[in-house]
Amino acid sequence: MRGPLAALLLWLPVTALAQGATSDLFRAMDANGDGRISEAEYVAYMSQGFYRLDRNHDGILERDELPGGRGKPVTLKEWQDNLRREFHQLDRNHDGYLSPQELAQPPR
Repeated sequence: MRGPLAALLLWLPVTALAQGATSDLFRAMDANGDGRISEAEYVAYMSQGFYRLDRNHDGILERDELPGGRGKPVTLKEWQDNLRREFHQLDRNHDGYLSPQELAQPPR
């Protein structure tokens, strides 16, 4: 995924982190409260951005729903596949979970 969508995916967590909300963001993502974020928790939380943008709720972000009104349509599956790749880039110790420190680091 390239262009505005990729920038948006990276911008969402970075914006929250830049505002000093690392612990709040971590707690919001940690749905089961076990002190770590699984891939499923990460994808579920970060998919909220897709749902907000998908104004007609058809499971596809059309050009007019994308930031800046540019780019090719993106399906929910494509969005979530990208989130899974991002999760694995953030999971630096490859244990299948994100720690607060891993979440705070930019993806590689």
